[in-house]
Amino acid sequence: MASPNPATRPQRPILQQSLRSNSFIQDHQQYKPSIPVSQTIGNVLGSSFDSSFSSMNLNSNPISPDPDKVTDSGIIHSIFHHHTNPLAPETPQLVATIYYKSGDPIHPHLHPDSTANAWPGEKLPSPMVPPGSAPTVDIEKIPREPPAPEPEPLDHLYGPFVSQLCLTNFLQIIESLPTPYQRMNTSHRCLDKHDSPRVVEVTFSPPPNPEYLTFSDLRKHESIWRFEREWNVEVVLQKESVFRRHKRLVVFDMDSTLVDNESIDEIAKFIGVEKQVSEITERAMNGELDFSASLKERVSLLKGVPADVFDKLKSVLKIVPGARELCKALKQMGCKLAVLSGGFQPLAEWLAGELGIDYAHANHLEIDPETQTLTGRLVPTYPIIDANQKRSLLRSIAAENGIPIAQTVAVGDGANDLPMLHAAGLGVAWRAKSMVQLEAPTRLNGENLSDILFLLGLSHEDVKELISDDLV
Repeated sequence: MASPNPATRPQRPILQQSLRSNSFIQDHQQYKPSIPVSQTIGNVLGSSFDSSFSSMNLNSNPISPDPDKVTDSGIIHSIFHHHTNPLAPETPQLVATIYYKSGDPIHPHLHPDSTANAWPGEKLPSPMVPPGSAPTVDIEKIPREPPAPEPEPLDHLYGPFVSQLCLTNFLQIIESLPTPYQRMNTSHRCLDKHDSPRVVEVTFSPPPNPEYLTFSDLRKHESIWRFEREWNVEVVLQKESVFRRHKRLVVFDMDSTLVDNESIDEIAKFIGVEKQVSEITERAMNGELDFSASLKERVSLLKGVPADVFDKLKSVLKIVPGARELCKALKQMGCKLAVLSGGFQPLAEWLAGELGIDYAHANHLEIDPETQTLTGRLVPTYPIIDANQKRSLLRSIAAENGIPIAQTVAVGDGANDLPMLHAAGLGVAWRAKSMVQLEAPTRLNGENLSDILFLLGLSHEDVKELISDDLV
């Protein structure tokens, strides 16, 4: 049987140069419309190898250079060169709010490649445990080998903000997570300034298949954690819905959340037992001790303190940056506010008056009516504001005002805040203890408490308008 004539064999289809470039990054741009492809499968199959090769322009790049700045694109992103992937209108969406940690760099040294002022042979600090990644940040207390060196701090190379390459990297990570594989549509908004944004909101759909990757697992996925470390950012993931953008009840812890201090520690300073009380407080906030038992133990140390100590503490307590702006903006939007504190009622009521908060619930200290001093006991007719009581108060205040739990926000920093963080529609661990950050639904470690407003989809201009004194 005669062998086929190789001269008449059809040529294998090949990838035309117009469909590729010389750069992987340029092939995966996120911030420009897709380049229309004029080739059809018939053109490809009907062309010969020689004619295809001769038509190639090896130096051509079908994608124009990137814009110098990250701006609101107003388009749908995709790493694929095709028109928008059509999805059903009811397709669920997820929202990722990316915060650049401008006030908390990974290390204080600039990368040698980004500055000429680096000393020859300058070494980076020794590896440490990142806050929020383990119950303790002390390497000596971790019963295993020291952690691996930190990933390369890419923000030092590409800009101390949420850069275009940072967003591209995030979108590629999200594209790679779903199993089985599925194409996603994504878009973004810069929530503050456009040239070097500190906060960017990314919306993508459809979400990963929950049979393979649940939403709670996605929030704590190792790939996202590494992305945060590499780019010095924090990512907060939420399910998109009208309730994400329209909250009606926000509850706060008081100590180390709305104020910088721990009120019981400040009282202890008056009688010289600050060290003993502070040690118990720290262990309780880390979840190492039962909160109610530890509270009674600490209160017993306050026996004999003059009852007017609370008036003196009002000048000592420092309201955290952004708390006033946050509460004012929330009130302008019609939200009910509450402070649910494991501290003490006189201080909680004072703080509520300062910030315009509607509800104040804290612990009541017993006062000797004759000596006007603290007895070292709690008033037995009032419940202890522990973890379970905070969660119950969140639900009861919401029910009292006819507010669905999905329209609630809880903010706290201690182990006794975890139940209410999980119960709320959005629970935020604010600059929390390491163990709390690991277990909380979301966490933020910013410098200004008003950053929480970005989680509601508000822009910097929206916040300025809400807190403006010109409102009537």
